[in-house]
Amino acid sequence: MTTHVRVLTPVTSTQIRSDADIEALQGPDLIVSHDLNDIGPPSIESRFDEAFAIPGLLTKGMAAEREGVDAIVIDCMADPGLNALREAVNIPVLGPLETCVHLAAMMGTQFSIITVLESVRPMFEDLVRSYGVADRLASIRVITVPVLELFGDEERVQALLIREAKLAVEEDGASVLILGCTGFYGCADAMSAALEAGGNQIPVLDPIPVTVQFAAAMARAGVSHSKRTYARPSPKEMPGFNLPKD
Repeated sequence: MTTHVRVLTPVTSTQIRSDADIEALQGPDLIVSHDLNDIGPPSIESRFDEAFAIPGLLTKGMAAEREGVDAIVIDCMADPGLNALREAVNIPVLGPLETCVHLAAMMGTQFSIITVLESVRPMFEDLVRSYGVADRLASIRVITVPVLELFGDEERVQALLIREAKLAVEEDGASVLILGCTGFYGCADAMSAALEAGGNQIPVLDPIPVTVQFAAAMARAGVSHSKRTYARPSPKEMPGFNLPKD
């Protein structure tokens, strides 16, 4: 039986996710498809950006369920619209931050998140608290590069990530690292190798590959989120929004 996972990029920039990224996620009996917002911000680096991204994400997610997709992965570490989309659909919806922090808590005693800008730090701190693992967070480190500047100078970005990874391990006591932007896709292996060369065998979680596999596992197991927690919203007109109808 083939499982179909949809990766929803909740921004309008086409730089964030390439066809090659999606093709690399597919495997035997696993289809991974991709869609991105038609409306909203080009990147998410604040709660303001997040708010404008959610309407498009909800529309795309509801459409994916109607197409027969088995599970949805939100392609942003801020997990925008996660709870709302879980209310809107019956299939599993996973956010990469929630998925990775719980996995990291199983893999080591303390984890660090390495992300783009200081503006996302309070968002991550709030989310980690809400996910119940704040006591396992060693640090949040930033490379001070906006999301839309990650592409085109990959060597510089990789060097900055490796620098912060070493500091997170050596100064903050991290035993697991999480890439704190889905735009860092593909950087985990080089970071792990650099750490191991320095005598530290530290797992680095690349959020989209990890979360796609968790979403596929949930779909194959036939489980999804509790509708006692994520109640189906009552039908009503939403002027200005072309939401799919049952």
